[in-house]
Amino acid sequence: MKKQTFGNMIAALRKENGMTQLELAEKMGVTDKAVSKWERDLSLPDVSSFPKLAEIFDVSVDELMQVKSGAKENADQAGIAGIVQIALKGVALAMGVAVAALSVMEQVETDAAIGMLGIGLACLAITQLSKKGN
Repeated sequence: MKKQTFGNMIAALRKENGMTQLELAEKMGVTDKAVSKWERDLSLPDVSSFPKLAEIFDVSVDELMQVKSGAKENADQAGIAGIVQIALKGVALAMGVAVAALSVMEQVETDAAIGMLGIGLACLAITQLSKKGN
């Protein structure tokens, strides 16, 4: 569902269900003038009436309040971005530790060590660039 005002959503749902403002008002136990004000974003229904309104339109209260649309996506994206940041930093650290350990044991060639350090630096650069993009 596209993000829209509460009034626009009520009007769209009412029309999708083939209802007039008066019919919705009767089901909700309010006047048609109250429904008109909701749809024009001049007022909101009482919070306790949201479950009934959601039931009439056969949607969840979350959908009615548009809670799931933006908030969940943003939370998911933030979580994934955090995991990627940690993974990139882990790779950078692992490359540095590996080069240090292998150098002490004299088990790494210079070209391989430089390549490994390059991978680590590239990972750190990506984390820094992505921070600047936010």
